[in-house]
Amino acid sequence: MPETTFQQRVRAALHNPKVTHAVALGAHHLVEGRARAVAAFPQMDEFRDRARLIRAHTLSNLDRYLAQFADNVQANGGTVFWAKDAAEATDYVRQLAKNRGVRRVVKSKSMATEEIELNRALEADGISVTESDLGEFIIQLAEEKPSHIIAPVMHKTRYEVAETFHEKLGVPYTDDPIALNDIARAHLREIFLTADMGISGANFAVAESGSICLVTNEGNGRFTTTAPRIHVAIVGMEKVIPTFEDLGVLLNVLARSATGQKMSVYTSVITGARRPADPDGPEEFHVVLLDNGRSRALASENAEILYCIRCGACLNHCPVFQAIGGHAYGSVYPGPIGSVISPILWGLDTAGEMPHASTLCGKCQEVCPVRIDLPRILLNLRAAGHEAGNSPRWLDWGVRGYRIAAAHPALYRWGMKLASLGTRLLAKNGWVKKLPPPLNGWTDYREFPAFARKSFHEQWRERDRDRE
Repeated sequence: MPETTFQQRVRAALHNPKVTHAVALGAHHLVEGRARAVAAFPQMDEFRDRARLIRAHTLSNLDRYLAQFADNVQANGGTVFWAKDAAEATDYVRQLAKNRGVRRVVKSKSMATEEIELNRALEADGISVTESDLGEFIIQLAEEKPSHIIAPVMHKTRYEVAETFHEKLGVPYTDDPIALNDIARAHLREIFLTADMGISGANFAVAESGSICLVTNEGNGRFTTTAPRIHVAIVGMEKVIPTFEDLGVLLNVLARSATGQKMSVYTSVITGARRPADPDGPEEFHVVLLDNGRSRALASENAEILYCIRCGACLNHCPVFQAIGGHAYGSVYPGPIGSVISPILWGLDTAGEMPHASTLCGKCQEVCPVRIDLPRILLNLRAAGHEAGNSPRWLDWGVRGYRIAAAHPALYRWGMKLASLGTRLLAKNGWVKKLPPPLNGWTDYREFPAFARKSFHEQWRERDRDRE
């Protein structure tokens, strides 16, 4: 997690209109795509219910399905390593690379590898690491972090991408999207063919066969997992599911929720390494099953967060994410899912601000393909942060004042009259342009509506009198 505070990162984001505009446009495009896909699939709600039941059942029996998955990976000639944290996971991959003489690694898109900062660990050993997903490749060249779970380069315009390619790859400047794709393809092709190790994540891990499933819209995932002689998959332990029938259900809700597609362009199922009769494929297949705080989450009241299938729908629909973008969260997981999973995985001392990055409008739960009750978990984490003494003093005082006023109707009505009078005195044409600290955080970036002259109770009483 970065050293800056969430508030500092938010201010920096809001002072960069180019980024906020790009994020808002990208999110709007994905929101519209999901809406069209859902409208064209009348069974969506039924599949969401089934998907939730699958995730609930699996996590209730996670030890059994993880053991079944690991046994089947090994039966297919693969190797399984159980990593309790990021250090164990990265150490395993580093040692494997050292023992096999690996000098070049190519990677398919993987949030788990971002979570454990695997690239930095391998590069510290002198190993060349190249991201092959186009968005991740651009981010790597720009020396930045992803800003979205499925669209890591959402915050950039094509003109910025053109400048990055021109500067980092030494190619003539062009902002034509097709030409930029061709440049990336030509650069990556040699890397695919000369890499010693391919590293991927997994969208799902199927217990009954020991298979992993990768869902992508580019062919890079298949190159990464077949061309190099060693394939390593970093898999969060919550990604396991019981059967291929369950996989079919989850794939139906994943693509529609993520990008508005019926099915992603490439859905690859990988079961072990190359067999003697196979014409191609890796010689070795390794699966690193990553805990890194997931067991702790599973044992908590917030275990439901492990249902998440990383579609990104909650980010796209979140008004906070749309306004500030992903980097402001300071975590590899931004948006509502990040506001929940980051403090669960890394602790409230590290990410205690993030549960407050929400309006609690409930849109995230409304669009979640597995119906995770994100608002409830956000409130749980806010309460836990308050009990731990992490709340700012002004907020504590404000909540205590509200609690006293809410318990005394006369005091509450008096306070509402003062708020109405005060905001109307500060307002111009019904809007307040400047509030004093700490409320200035609102009016620094948008106007605040003045309180109504008459409260709801006053208007209701007048309505009753008029009816009599």
